[in-house]
Amino acid sequence: MPALILSALAMIAIVAVRYVIVSGVFALVTARRLPGLYADRGAQIGREIGWSFAAAAIYGLPAGIVAWGWQAHGWTRIYADVNAMPLWWLPASVLLYLLAHDAWFYWTHRLMHDPRLFRRMHAVHHQSRPPTAWTAMSFHPWESLTGAVVIPTLVFVIPIHVAALGIVLSVMTFMGVTNHMGWEIFPDRLVKGAGGRWLITASHHQRHHVDYRCNYGLYFRFWDRLCGTDKGLGSFADAPRGPGRARRSA
Repeated sequence: MPALILSALAMIAIVAVRYVIVSGVFALVTARRLPGLYADRGAQIGREIGWSFAAAAIYGLPAGIVAWGWQAHGWTRIYADVNAMPLWWLPASVLLYLLAHDAWFYWTHRLMHDPRLFRRMHAVHHQSRPPTAWTAMSFHPWESLTGAVVIPTLVFVIPIHVAALGIVLSVMTFMGVTNHMGWEIFPDRLVKGAGGRWLITASHHQRHHVDYRCNYGLYFRFWDRLCGTDKGLGSFADAPRGPGRARRSA
């Protein structure tokens, strides 16, 4: 039991520190790239950090339990020996995890925009108007729960090398932060080119934060295109500003 508790506490700390470092770095990048963009966002950012620390606890707890189960009992399909699976499986497993996570995120995210669930689960995230580099983990606890179970569940189903799992978590963190910064970090040749037609960047997710009923995906535009919810790229000039409750998702 002490080892389990320590593992859970360690994972909570790791998630929280990772959030502070990555969001903090991109907030500094934003301050250099677009001075003053967050100048009037002090109260909002403070609220985002508070919700994000709560989310870190919710994300870290199951991750800590799974990490303990893997190390102490071999419960999961995480492996450390690179030769345990063919080398081609390393990139394939990363892609499979991202595709599975993207599908889960699309459908749970879209469901949370139902008016019956929006106020209870998702309105906290949309109170960030416009989002900032600190918004990525600003979730109500109920929403955090929907995100916290994905990777811990996948490691019981899909084999993955521990380093490949690190790549998945890094992509998840990087995309979560950069898609909310309030400006586009990637060049136009990617965003408006062939890659941008299938990959989600800040310009695509910005449209969601303005229009609400579209662009629900996380990494890829596949589900939005298939389900008719892809409304293209957004304009940062159209971002709603000001304190107060997020508008209804109706």
